[in-house]
Amino acid sequence: MPMIDVYAVAGKFSQPHVVAGRLAETLMRIEDVPNIAMFRKNTAAFIHELAATSISNVEPRATTSGCKSSPRQEHLTGPSRSRSSSSSFALVAEAAGDDSLRERTWVLLTEAVPGGWGLRGHAHTNDELIEAARAEIAERGGR
Repeated sequence: MPMIDVYAVAGKFSQPHVVAGRLAETLMRIEDVPNIAMFRKNTAAFIHELAATSISNVEPRATTSGCKSSPRQEHLTGPSRSRSSSSSFALVAEAAGDDSLRERTWVLLTEAVPGGWGLRGHAHTNDELIEAARAEIAERGGR
């Protein structure tokens, strides 16, 4: 299941839970996963709020209140999935009310190896997840 972790200074987002939900929905769209319960229940976003004193960049070295630290995103995706993350850049910037974050957000893309997806108590290959998704779609008649 695709996942996204966003690390930012505490207070960057006024409603972290809402931002996390929107990021999870955006990630489903970016990764083009079927809109079925299996994926809706397991595609996730995590907002990690960090103390301002725990983040810094090299320039400018300012006080913690003056540091324009950059949020960091980590995307966990399936093999050979989309590498387009512009929607999540935009969403993070919009949620923080700071358009400059589009240029200052770091993104790490990690592609899960076969057997690297854990779901329902089992580590799955991508093919197994595709088969499980097809079975759920068939069971629900495409809904």
